[in-house]
Amino acid sequence: MTAALLLVVAVALVDADNRVLIAQRPAQKMLGGLWEFPGGKLHDGERPEEALIRELNEELGIKVEVPCLAPLTFASHAYDEFHLLMPLYICRKWEGFLEAREAQALKWVRARDLRNYPMPPADEPLIPPLVELLG
Repeated sequence: MTAALLLVVAVALVDADNRVLIAQRPAQKMLGGLWEFPGGKLHDGERPEEALIRELNEELGIKVEVPCLAPLTFASHAYDEFHLLMPLYICRKWEGFLEAREAQALKWVRARDLRNYPMPPADEPLIPPLVELLG
């Protein structure tokens, strides 16, 4: 039996100092306590960019426009219950001030230091393209 395909979209928010925002998953969720890039699952009929715009508003209270989202890379990872496909976008411009609306810990990190934070297996392949882009 083939595992269901789950499409999740993520973003590397990059600040003026070329740091990337990561968020810590709530302890009670699957892979709780691990660090990840902001984002989430797509709703039915939703495009990846629309999902990111919605998720960033819900999770962080910021407003992002489609032209500010640039696709960088993607991850494809087989978990036991499903197969995850996750495009990663880069975003350097948004409106509003970041706030952890889901009580998640947030941290700005240099791309080269991302490996110091335990991440879900699907997120790990996203790190090298970020290091290459941001140094």
